[in-house]
Amino acid sequence: MAVSLDDSWRWCRRLTRRTAGNFGYSFLTLPRPQYDAMCALYAYMRVTDDLADDTSQPLSDRQASLKNWRREVLAALNGQIGGHPALPALAAITTQFGIPHNALTAVLDGMEFDLSPTPIHTFDDLSQYCYLVAGAVGICCIHIWGFKDPAALPLAIRCGRALQLTNILRDLAEDAAQDRFYLPANDLQQCGYSVADLKAGRSNQAFYELTALMAARTREDYRAAEGLFPLLNPAGRPILRIMLDIYGEIFDKLEQSGFNLSQGRVRLSRWRKLWLVGNGWWRPVAKFS
Repeated sequence: MAVSLDDSWRWCRRLTRRTAGNFGYSFLTLPRPQYDAMCALYAYMRVTDDLADDTSQPLSDRQASLKNWRREVLAALNGQIGGHPALPALAAITTQFGIPHNALTAVLDGMEFDLSPTPIHTFDDLSQYCYLVAGAVGICCIHIWGFKDPAALPLAIRCGRALQLTNILRDLAEDAAQDRFYLPANDLQQCGYSVADLKAGRSNQAFYELTALMAARTREDYRAAEGLFPLLNPAGRPILRIMLDIYGEIFDKLEQSGFNLSQGRVRLSRWRKLWLVGNGWWRPVAKFS
């Protein structure tokens, strides 16, 4: 049975409030049309991620579920909206904000990569993965927020990479325990570190050299992302400031700890996030010029 557009908006907002975490805090500054659109975009990503991460299901079933979801999404984007409650709102924002279909389907490609990973040999390989799971989302976001110049597009991709590299560096131990390895093989070889070292949680000199290399790349992407501010419409600047500040502070904590493999997941308190939301609302400006 088809879901009405109003019911779809409500479903997406409820899901966002319940599960969005860091992203949900940053939505709070947006005007209502953009807020609803970000909730719809988040709901689409959440459903996609949950299908891929449902470890109660065999791998083959998760792969089949993603393929079925891809068919539903493509049909909805072409006007044939099925019964999933996220799809009417997703189709509506794609039309309203001109979101490229290939940016939405790139997210599906990224989840399929996680289920059938191919080796990441180089930083270019890692950058392509980051584009699929984060840079393409950045493209979707700036279409919702509004931008003035196509130069914003590559900067949005670099912004997405900064956030995804932060996630990868934060989750090194957790991912290794699940046999997920995202650091480029040639970087490991260059620094004299190995996958076996990572699985064993070894924080030796080679590990510090490897994470310093990754940290420098991540820091440069954060700096590049600051160049988005003058290219965005005013409504989008606070949410960008908040996202960069929240993830940037997580990255700072990781770097200060030496990317400690035994410290558990680095988090910010709810009150700290709310403070950063308020600061981003009042001072949505670039930190670097």
